[in-house]
Amino acid sequence: MSDNKNVENRVPPGQTRTEGFPVLHHGTVPYYNDMSKWDLKIMGEIEQELTLSYMEVMNLPRKEYKNDIHCVTTWSKLDNVWEGIPVSEIMKKIKLKDSAKFVMLHGEHGWSTNLPIEDFLSETSFLGLIHNGERLTPEHGYPLRMVVPHLYFWKSAKWLRGIEFMEKDKPGFWERNGYHMYGDPFKEQRYDFD
Repeated sequence: MSDNKNVENRVPPGQTRTEGFPVLHHGTVPYYNDMSKWDLKIMGEIEQELTLSYMEVMNLPRKEYKNDIHCVTTWSKLDNVWEGIPVSEIMKKIKLKDSAKFVMLHGEHGWSTNLPIEDFLSETSFLGLIHNGERLTPEHGYPLRMVVPHLYFWKSAKWLRGIEFMEKDKPGFWERNGYHMYGDPFKEQRYDFD
């Protein structure tokens, strides 16, 4: 799958390739015993807020994605194969207000991260369920994580529970704690002073 001639161009400055899938997060890992209590809320600058049950999310159309991921802690994992839900499937269920310009992704334990709406709507962004043929583990975001491969991987919110459309940008958890508001790995936008 990997074109060795182009591998060097695919690894951003300051990054090192890994074959593993390191686990990094803040706080404890959520484990779910009863998926009937799990849901995904879609809210904010939309005509009508929506809550999808676990089964409703699992029944959304899926497709395969191939990408590279880059962590702010300097590792890059190339040639990932995912199964996920296209963002367009979520967008079919809501009507955005003209005021929606940004998105806040909400995970468990108060974790969050912000994105410009264009990055959320990108054809390469999706809601990930399966990574390299395996269902996501709790440590990697089971049952659902956002995947935004063109930004540092902290923008790919684990344990996704809410998608909030916003008029104005505001920092999420890591952004409030010194990380860059955007996080382009090829520009090394790791921290707020970059």
